[in-house]
Amino acid sequence: MSLRSCVTAVALVAVQCSWAATPGRCEQPPTREQALDALRAAAGFFSERVAIQGGYVYHYSLDLQQRWGEGPAGQDLVWVQPPGTPSVGMALLRAYDATGDRYFLTAARRAADALVYGQVRSGGWSNKIDVSGMRRGQQHEGGQRRAAGRSSLDDGQTQSAIEFLIRVDQALDFNDQPIHDAARLALDSLLAAQFPNGGFPQVWKGAVEPRPVVAANYPHYDWRTEGRIKEYWDLYTLNDNVCGYVADALIAAHKIYDDPRYETALQRLGDFLILAQMPAPQRGWAQQYNEQMEPAWARAFEPPAVASDETQEAVETLLKIAAATADNRYLEPIPAALDYLQQSLLTDGRLARFYELETNRPLYMTRNGRQYSLTYDDSQLPSHYAFKIPARLPTLQTRYRAALQGADPPAVPPRRIAQRAAAIVAGLDQQGRWVSVYHGGRLVGQPKFQSGQPYLSSLVFCRNVRVLCDYLETAAF
Repeated sequence: MSLRSCVTAVALVAVQCSWAATPGRCEQPPTREQALDALRAAAGFFSERVAIQGGYVYHYSLDLQQRWGEGPAGQDLVWVQPPGTPSVGMALLRAYDATGDRYFLTAARRAADALVYGQVRSGGWSNKIDVSGMRRGQQHEGGQRRAAGRSSLDDGQTQSAIEFLIRVDQALDFNDQPIHDAARLALDSLLAAQFPNGGFPQVWKGAVEPRPVVAANYPHYDWRTEGRIKEYWDLYTLNDNVCGYVADALIAAHKIYDDPRYETALQRLGDFLILAQMPAPQRGWAQQYNEQMEPAWARAFEPPAVASDETQEAVETLLKIAAATADNRYLEPIPAALDYLQQSLLTDGRLARFYELETNRPLYMTRNGRQYSLTYDDSQLPSHYAFKIPARLPTLQTRYRAALQGADPPAVPPRRIAQRAAAIVAGLDQQGRWVSVYHGGRLVGQPKFQSGQPYLSSLVFCRNVRVLCDYLETAAF
């Protein structure tokens, strides 16, 4: 499940002031010392009390006895998929960059060690790592799924680990050999998993087989009943922002290692997105494509269709690639895609996740146990999946116009960063925790929380740390 698709009500908890009894307290920007103290306290609690062998999951009970990733997580499991171990590690590394305090680098290094331990034989990562062997002193033996050797790009699993490791490698001056070797092995494996057309599968065990390079087109068969395959993870995949996460990893790799292979792979990824844009009348992208570059089935509730979330993510990825390569060719698909999304808006301003091929009718699913059925009726949608999503058109249009002019996207005003920082410092409790309270909505990992239940969130920790770092770098103290 895409991290963005979750209703992250916890983000509101993260920036609301918990000291309502003290009028105006949230409005006063924190001093540099207050921001640094909050950063150190929060990082100390998370890295010393919350972490298991340097790794993290998504959510925790306040007593840290219960842990959740995608479902309950035992005391020997840590999560790779964001916002798990790489995400928390990146936040700690961001704190080191903003402060120069090596405490944060040491904490980030422990997270990197957990990822090195969990790297699978095919060079990447799966969604979680069993770190029980680390307790026994085993070195880099991998978790329970190491024997399977499957590397996954789903929801940024391998990509987030790669980006974090190469940034830690740089911060350590490339002197930590296991971290350096793991990062380079992962990048080599990622390049080997790139298809000739520049796309990627969701999962791989080794180098991919050659396939013909063709442009996207509509199926010439009854896609409602035909074309389903079990191994959909071998298809060309955009679902859950596979391409966006890959682009981030390749951009960082080229910048840090100055290896032209990574820029070439990034350009080929952009070429794939150009090829994968559907022809008129639906100038968007699908979640996945078969070898003939026709939209294809994945899970039982993910039909061949033009997918609005993946279309928005494809636009964002093309913007990244155009900026990183200084090649405006990657901007050319964007106007037609934005026009298509604008024309596809629902009456409430949102977008259907799926639009029927060629007719562009919003397409939904009903559920009866494990059986899913296609429908145009949105009155009984399953709750486990985002069949309607927010439209991000104003932001995408602004970013596209800025890219055409060679300008950076608009930055968050310092005053707003200061306001957020004030609320974040105020919301930290005496133990160094930002406590969230569940009030409904879909959280990443979909834990079964009760309304009013307090919990700790890795996502909130990461967001708050980033805001405090932004504040330290932009405030005029």
